[in-house]
Amino acid sequence: MPLSLTNKNVIFVAGLGGIGLDTSKELLKRDLKNLVILDRINNPAVITELQKINPKVTVTFIPYDVTVPIAETKKLLKTIFDKLKTVDILINGAGILDDHKIEATIAVNYTGLVNTTTAILDFWDIRKGGPGGIICNIGSVTGFNAIYQVPVYSGTKAAVVNFTSSLAKLAPITGVTAYTVNPGITRTTLVHKFNSWLDVEPKVAEKLLEHPTQTTQECATNFVKAIELNKNGGLWFLDKGTLEDIEWKKYWDSGI
Repeated sequence: MPLSLTNKNVIFVAGLGGIGLDTSKELLKRDLKNLVILDRINNPAVITELQKINPKVTVTFIPYDVTVPIAETKKLLKTIFDKLKTVDILINGAGILDDHKIEATIAVNYTGLVNTTTAILDFWDIRKGGPGGIICNIGSVTGFNAIYQVPVYSGTKAAVVNFTSSLAKLAPITGVTAYTVNPGITRTTLVHKFNSWLDVEPKVAEKLLEHPTQTTQECATNFVKAIELNKNGGLWFLDKGTLEDIEWKKYWDSGI
């Protein structure tokens, strides 16, 4: 069902950098009630700028490292839920692109996303008396087809797609719906320079940027459209200023 963002409480993990920042700005145009940004970046000037976009929305910044244990994340979320009483949407957007940093890439891009999602289920799961909620996970087109020179990064994004698809199918049990937004190559600092796995292609960033890209604003505009469309199990493809829901072909089914 389409979703109005008016008066909604949104938690945005990594909402201050690149695509995240422009998406935060776009969200604020929708008259949210609260936008809580959890990020390792601490930039008071940007928070002030965001608050000025729409003074009716309360913008709160809380430092957060997605690689902390689940128990720490649960404590943080409890303080948020205690204050806001309800949270409608969690956006998981933390990500790094550096295939030299194998453990960090997996920890941030996948393990951190899984842990943050698992932690918020304590508050949302209808089996525990929760109200349900909405998970929006930021994946990547590399979750569909890898950039083979960065197999670690691409692998984490494929994992995000599968994890989120599973969450969507579990919605009748948990009351929590989920979908991914999967940007194509977007002109952010993330892609200007990065390391390939085992240096198999030292100029991977330069070669990638020779192809058509999109701006962070183009991506953010479609990102928020996908949130408003609110399709459980959606595999949103955000590339070159377009928005499309990908149909995933089923080759195998567990049958359970």
